[in-house]
Amino acid sequence: MPPSGKKMIVAGNWKMHTDAQSAAALAEQVAGRSAQEAGQVQVVLAPPFPFLAEAVRRARAADQENGRQCVIIAAQNCHEEEQGAYTGEVGVPMLRSIGVGACIVGHSERRQYYAETDAAVGRKVERLLQHGLMPIYCCGEGREDREAGRHREVVALQLRTALGAIPGHGLAKVVVAYEPVWAIGTGLTATPAQAQEMHAFIRAELRALAGEAATHIPILYGGSCKPDNAAGIFACPDINGGLIGGASLAAEPFMELVRMARHAQSPA
Repeated sequence: MPPSGKKMIVAGNWKMHTDAQSAAALAEQVAGRSAQEAGQVQVVLAPPFPFLAEAVRRARAADQENGRQCVIIAAQNCHEEEQGAYTGEVGVPMLRSIGVGACIVGHSERRQYYAETDAAVGRKVERLLQHGLMPIYCCGEGREDREAGRHREVVALQLRTALGAIPGHGLAKVVVAYEPVWAIGTGLTATPAQAQEMHAFIRAELRALAGEAATHIPILYGGSCKPDNAAGIFACPDINGGLIGGASLAAEPFMELVRMARHAQSPA
């Protein structure tokens, strides 16, 4: 059983889903319910770019009503440069200017479909830290690497390349999300033991980069985490919550995951 009080984060990545109306309604529902149900679990929502400002507004309304921050709104990506002739891209200062507090970078889909490299993702992490946004850095191996026994090697290289130049005090402000790409949308499932093994390995790699500060770096599980498999995963000592895809697109399953994370944080 994990130690009482371990930091837990449940982050919902909406990907390219929702429209203006449904995004606003979902952000309002989750923010309002988080005030009552999340306890000390940090809730993060990552809507598509067009809906970020409205999600921030809905989250802030819940904050004002409850007297505390209920939800952090995150972007799903950012550009590594602050500004410039990069048509279609979004800079970190733009995100900060509308109240966005975090950003997912290095997601497996960005790596697969847009050929993002570890070095480029590392520059995004550095830019986010410069502007005070919380980076959620994604890493993980594909099926071929897992079956060939190269999963640790692949993930270690991702971590060292992207995060190796960041000083320990900066790295302590990063959230890491482990994505077993081979278990996402494939019908395969990572067991809690497999997830814990990789999270412990990632924490050891982070400790080599950041020293004891790595003990407190949250590491989220991002492999098709749902209410029917989350309890065992969240209970693992080196797992600090989840980066949630499909289960974040409706308030009830997402809030069920938040409640499960709360239980893992302070088990009865």
